[in-house]
Amino acid sequence: MNHADPMIIASRSLLDIVDSSDLRSNEPANPEPEGSDAALRAIVKGVEAETGDRFFSSLARSLALALGVQYAFVTRLSDDSTHFRTLALWERDHLGENVELPLTGTPCELVLRGQAAHHPTELCARFPDDHLLAEWGAQSYCGVPVFDAQGRVFGHVAIIDDKPMPDGPLGIAVMRIFAARVRAEVERLRMEDALRSANDGLAQSEERFRDLFENAPIAYVYGDNDTRIIQANGAAMKMFGLKPEEIPGVYGTALCPDIPDAQRRLRDGRELIKRGIYPKGLVLELRRMDDGRPVWVEWWYGPMAGGKLKGSMFIDITDRVLLEQEKTRLENQNAYLLDEIRTQQNFGDIIGGSSGLRKVIRQVQLVAPTDATLLITGESGTGKELVARAIHDRSARSGQTLVKLNCAAVPESLFESEFFGHVKGAFTGALKDKPGRFELADGGTLFLDEIGEVPLAMQAKLLRVLQEQELERIGDTRTRKVNVRVIAATNRDLTKEVDEGRFREDLFYRLSVFPIEVPPLRERREDIAPLALHFLCQSARRMNRPEPKITQATLTQLTSYDWPGNVRELQNVIERSLILWQEGPLTFDLPVSRTTRNPAEPAEPPAKQAPLTREELKRQERDAISAALKQTNGKLSGPGGAAELLGMKPTTLASRIAALGLNRKIINDDRSAGYPA
Repeated sequence: MNHADPMIIASRSLLDIVDSSDLRSNEPANPEPEGSDAALRAIVKGVEAETGDRFFSSLARSLALALGVQYAFVTRLSDDSTHFRTLALWERDHLGENVELPLTGTPCELVLRGQAAHHPTELCARFPDDHLLAEWGAQSYCGVPVFDAQGRVFGHVAIIDDKPMPDGPLGIAVMRIFAARVRAEVERLRMEDALRSANDGLAQSEERFRDLFENAPIAYVYGDNDTRIIQANGAAMKMFGLKPEEIPGVYGTALCPDIPDAQRRLRDGRELIKRGIYPKGLVLELRRMDDGRPVWVEWWYGPMAGGKLKGSMFIDITDRVLLEQEKTRLENQNAYLLDEIRTQQNFGDIIGGSSGLRKVIRQVQLVAPTDATLLITGESGTGKELVARAIHDRSARSGQTLVKLNCAAVPESLFESEFFGHVKGAFTGALKDKPGRFELADGGTLFLDEIGEVPLAMQAKLLRVLQEQELERIGDTRTRKVNVRVIAATNRDLTKEVDEGRFREDLFYRLSVFPIEVPPLRERREDIAPLALHFLCQSARRMNRPEPKITQATLTQLTSYDWPGNVRELQNVIERSLILWQEGPLTFDLPVSRTTRNPAEPAEPPAKQAPLTREELKRQERDAISAALKQTNGKLSGPGGAAELLGMKPTTLASRIAALGLNRKIINDDRSAGYPA
């Protein structure tokens, strides 16, 4: 590699250096403000003939005198970027001793991060922790960074004065030019040191140079145009399993194995050479000549002096490639193991292996073979129905039907019909006999979800059926025997409901023969990953979409969220993210958890307001529906209908109208207003 003579660089005109694009700062140069010519000439005159330490000293002195400031200095940033040391420091009328100062809290901090800075006044007030500024009585500051050949901050050039410095653009323009000159001097010194070292080494003798070549840690090979190896150093022979006597007659192409991918890589490199493009860092897969082991290398190639020989440099990257291959293997293995989670860490449709869930599973295994009545408690979305199904599937009734009823969706007037059935003509609309859920579940299991929503008057009848296992349909005098196992579930605190008179105590004890509490998802975070993978696979199959990868970082994000909606919320988040997914790993946009509260904030005291009674709630509901029907002139569904105003489904609104006994009143109101009933 050819290098310019450092003394030639040093003797070039300073203005030529300033105009040279390869020596400019990484920051875009601003147009020089008017008045900078005189300052430039004064500084150039002071430093043009200087080099090395004398250059830095002359530059600091000339900057201070030409720009009329008290202090000027050139610095170098420490390797850890926490301190800077002056290379030259001009203090008022003399060169001062070089100092090393911490970076933080000084006006130099921004500059040594790569930006020019100008503080025209009140410098000490801006940087009160910089005691040297106070000692100097500093009022103003201007500084620009110095970059090295790699574009990294090497140090900076700065001026400080004990009076205001309004003309910041002049100082920045001038110092930016000489920052480039500092960079040139730094590179010149580095090159001079490198060439001096090289010349010292070459002066030892040609034998010394040969020893350096032979003992170089990087593999070097010289060959002809036919890839025949002429000379190889020790590192190359060790890399390729060659002995010195084997070098003559060995062709470089013989190192490439006869496998398609390796041959393709070599062909690509030779095609580049034919087009006059020399490979730089091209990855090749080669083989050792002694034992055939693979050697992965980065290959540099170029002609030697005279053009007869070609030089190749090889850097062994075998360990890196094998590490990448091992990483790929482990990622594939991890994907397999994650897939295994879906099949091994589950209990029927219950997925997970946390201690809380294992406790639930043990309870299921204990109680499933019995006919005991069960009460499953837990927050909404925790999977209470899945627990009920697991109990049914492992019971002696698994061959029969699991009948489900969500009590929260049943209008109050229809509970008895839903539970026990009715006969034809029992009430208006009873056009035929209909069995209730207890009869449908005869011989099997009845799952009553949201049992806390059953009206108090209905609870007595439900208790009788649970105790006697017999019932009468509405409008029928015939008593029917049933054999039903009841599993109830609720997200309410039934003990509190009992204390407040909204739930019968005897029914509570009859239901909670064997209570099972399903913990919320935030208390079993280790189950979130297998659940997420299960829902991802399930949703991708249902949507007929490819299953995206899910990274460990994403699983950690899911695990960190509190999931106030529990498993149901997790499933919805997975499905929504899969719908939005286009390519790459799957990502999630999670809201801030509603359960998260700053511990430093005091908890809000509960509002002291008496709860509404059931009759008051019904009255409020009746008033709201009546008002909506009047506002819409009796229109129930469709755009502008009462259902739309109330945010309800039309069928739900119709059920509530019937349950609240509003039909006659609404008809009378409609007739009196002139509307057809």
